[in-house]
Amino acid sequence: MTGTGVGPELISLNGIAAGYDHHHVLTDVSFHIHEDQFTAVVGPSGAGKTTLLRVLLGVLKPDHGTITSQPGLRISYVPQLETVNWNFPITVFECVLMSRTAGRRLPWPSRAERAEVASVLERLGIGNLARRHIRELSGGQQQRMFLARALLRQPQLLLLDEPTSGVDVSTRHDVLHLLADLHEDGVAIVLTTHDLNGLAAHLPHIVCVNGGIVADGSPAEVITPDVLERTFGARMEVLEHLGMRIVIDEAPHMFAAKGAN
Repeated sequence: MTGTGVGPELISLNGIAAGYDHHHVLTDVSFHIHEDQFTAVVGPSGAGKTTLLRVLLGVLKPDHGTITSQPGLRISYVPQLETVNWNFPITVFECVLMSRTAGRRLPWPSRAERAEVASVLERLGIGNLARRHIRELSGGQQQRMFLARALLRQPQLLLLDEPTSGVDVSTRHDVLHLLADLHEDGVAIVLTTHDLNGLAAHLPHIVCVNGGIVADGSPAEVITPDVLERTFGARMEVLEHLGMRIVIDEAPHMFAAKGAN
């Protein structure tokens, strides 16, 4: 399976099988990411979406298959907001700066690092929140903070796990526009989502996952009753409205697949 990207390849998974405690969540997965790619990975809970991101990040080693990547490839990751300890005593500025900790020789930030953090916070519209405690942020502000943290590493590939989960419609639109701007700036993006209508249908490339790759292609190719039934295990109706595919059943995440996510 190949993605829609036509530029140089950043990373490639070939025949990957991966999981936890000797149980494979993903089997026979081949997935190729190019530098001009903008992809949504969709599937039910437990289908292997997060596992796929963990393999791409290199934090989960596959049991079978091969991974090849561009030398020195810079990857950043934005986790699900629900997994973060928002009571940790840290400000927005400090949280973003921590993404540079590994490369710093001094225990305090340099003037250049402070300027970099301030610049990326301003770019994402939260420069005025630098000294605010992270628990005082709204859902949209939290997501922007983690995007800032990811961008400070100047990634070639940005991975996001359910970036619009738990946020309102306005914030979802803001996140989508931010990601579109980053993609225009040359960042390849792969995100997981169960939001077929609000997010996935707006992206140029969709990969359906349920223990393996069920289908991949454009929304017109993938958002079909047959593909969605094979992915989510339930029949869904698809309508065409103003050139967009709309799925009638808006709760595909309720159909759980077997195994861990």
